[in-house]
Amino acid sequence: MSHVPLGYRIENGKAIIDEKSAEQIKTLFQSYLSGDSLRTAARKAGIGSFHGGVCKILQNARYLGDAYYPAIIDSDTLAAAEAERIKRATRLGRIREPEEKAEIIFPTAFRFLENPECVDEQADLPTSPFQQAEYVYSLIESEVS
Repeated sequence: MSHVPLGYRIENGKAIIDEKSAEQIKTLFQSYLSGDSLRTAARKAGIGSFHGGVCKILQNARYLGDAYYPAIIDSDTLAAAEAERIKRATRLGRIREPEEKAEIIFPTAFRFLENPECVDEQADLPTSPFQQAEYVYSLIESEVS
């Protein structure tokens, strides 16, 4: 597996353009922008990759050139390919905004009665905190059958 993008090769520690592969990259961009699908554009360019790999090639900003890699395509071509990719994905319903989920608030605080004798007279609750907890847990329905 190579870490060098298609269209380049390394010679003497420097990236240089591989003319044959660079022509494949240019053909891929031209075919995709002319309306071909990812697979068809890759086939026309002679690139044997799956559609996800071809999509990554179309999004790779290294083809614009940087301090290490020389430029193969211009920024207008890369921007046009990205705009076309987003347009097609939107048309096909493949761009989805994440749904905002309602925050679930779990009860994590427990309140012990400060004067159990007073409440005991009114509501017939147990008087010790341990008995109160046992009573509260007994009210929870068991989900185990």
